[in-house]
Amino acid sequence: MPANRNLINPLFILFLICTGCSNKSKQQEDSIYSRHLQEHIKLTILNTPLPEDKSKLNLLLINDGQDIPQLRLQKTLDSLFDKGLINPVIVVGIHANNRLQEYGIAGSPDHKKNGSRADKYNAFVDNELYAFVKKKVGVRKFNSVVIAGCSLGGLSAMDIAWNNADKIDKVGVFSGSFWMRDVDLKDSSYSDERNRILLNKIKTSRKKPTLKYWFYAGDQEETSDRDKDGIIDVVDDTRDLVTILKNKNIAAKADIVYNESSSGTHDYKTWSRELPAFLTWAFGR
Repeated sequence: MPANRNLINPLFILFLICTGCSNKSKQQEDSIYSRHLQEHIKLTILNTPLPEDKSKLNLLLINDGQDIPQLRLQKTLDSLFDKGLINPVIVVGIHANNRLQEYGIAGSPDHKKNGSRADKYNAFVDNELYAFVKKKVGVRKFNSVVIAGCSLGGLSAMDIAWNNADKIDKVGVFSGSFWMRDVDLKDSSYSDERNRILLNKIKTSRKKPTLKYWFYAGDQEETSDRDKDGIIDVVDDTRDLVTILKNKNIAAKADIVYNESSSGTHDYKTWSRELPAFLTWAFGR
């Protein structure tokens, strides 16, 4: 039986206390054993200097935590916090063990059976990780909880936010893989209207979760253009999702943000460039 990693680590508390002595964010590595996933999950944890009143502290959960250095997250946090542009935040980067299977739509694998563990990953975030972080930090409730991710990690973040709006307030998606489909493109029955799994899930859902949404896509991310309309798929898919959300009238127009750039490519160089805009939107003063 794996060791119980949910006990409060005194070194972690000391780490958090000491951050109040510096204007710079701090970073440490940790892990949690997930009963749902039946494996240990590595975590990269960063935090800005903490407020005296911890109820003012915000939480950012981010997929693909192993790539935080490429995202230049710590440097961006320091810059924005030093300039007084964002409120205090603790970031938990969740390392992926099998992103092709864990990142997807809960209960709905694609036509290649990718995303087969998305339901277990969703349960891990909802039932295990959230409580783990609250206990570690010593708060009953965060001021706000945000989840984000890039590419497949962005698809996952959107699905988890939609499923768990009782705990999550905002979601940020960089170049989300909203193309994920339950029918092969080569199949004559394929339809964008029916077979993009997440878009169809949200379009047909009766739920009206209280969420705020931030999306980004770049015009140079790929060359694929399923419908031959001259607009690449990642842009088309993101625009379509934004349209679905607006048509459902579940959020004010100001609470659905979509940024698009003509030079954006599908990589961390671009996503790190867009990161300040997202963090300021999510945690701005």
